[in-house]
Amino acid sequence: MGASELPWIRKIAAVASLGDKNRRRLYEYVLGAGGSVGRDEAAMALELPRSSVSFHLDRLVREGLLRVEFRKSPDRTGPGSGRPSKLYIPAADEIGVSIPERHYDLAGHLMAAAIHRSVDDCVPVVAALCDVAAAKGSELGMPGDFLGVLSELGYEPSSDASGGYQLLNCPFHRLSRDHKDVVCAMNGALLGGAALASGESADVVVPDPDHGPGSCCARIAALDDDS
Repeated sequence: MGASELPWIRKIAAVASLGDKNRRRLYEYVLGAGGSVGRDEAAMALELPRSSVSFHLDRLVREGLLRVEFRKSPDRTGPGSGRPSKLYIPAADEIGVSIPERHYDLAGHLMAAAIHRSVDDCVPVVAALCDVAAAKGSELGMPGDFLGVLSELGYEPSSDASGGYQLLNCPFHRLSRDHKDVVCAMNGALLGGAALASGESADVVVPDPDHGPGSCCARIAALDDDS
C-alpha cells in the first residue's frame, strides 16, 4: 500500500513521524537517491550510527512511507555475500493530510479525466464528469458496506431521525464553495456509483438543501436492512 492509499488516520501518523529530525533526513535521502538504499549506505551518507538508521528506516516502513525489498548485491564478496541485502524504497513521492479530511486530489483526477472524455467523445464536460465520477464510485464500492465506503472517503456519516444518514463532512468543501453546481453534481455521481457497487440503489443518495457549513450537499436515505 502506497502512502497516498493510506487511511486518513495513518496519514496523520506518517506525517507526525517525520517530526524527528534524523528520521526526516533519512526519508529525504531515500527519496533523493533515485533507487533503493541500504542501511550502511544511509548511515555513511548522513554520518549517523547504523543502529539508529535501522530503527528510523524500519519505523518509516511501518508508517507506510517506505517499503522494503531484498536483493543480492553483485559488489559483495566473501562470507555472507550470498545473502540478499535489505534495501529501502519510497512507497510514494508525496503524502498530504488535511483536517477535516478532504480529497482535492480525487477531485482533480476526476476533473482531468472528464476533460479528456469531453474532448474525445464531444460530450458536455459536466456530463463527462458525472460519468467518470460514477465509474470511480463503482471502483470504490464495497459490497454490503456502503457506510464503510462513506467513512473511508471522509464523509463522516451520522444517523438521523429519519432513519437515514447525514454526511457531516464534505471532502470537496473548498471547491464546492466556488463551483457548487459542478462539484455537487460530481459528488452525487461518485456517491451514486459507490452505492450501486455496495449493493444499494443510487436513489439512496438524495440532495440535502439544509446541510450546514462544511457538511455534504447530499444525505443518505434509509439503507436496506442488509447494510
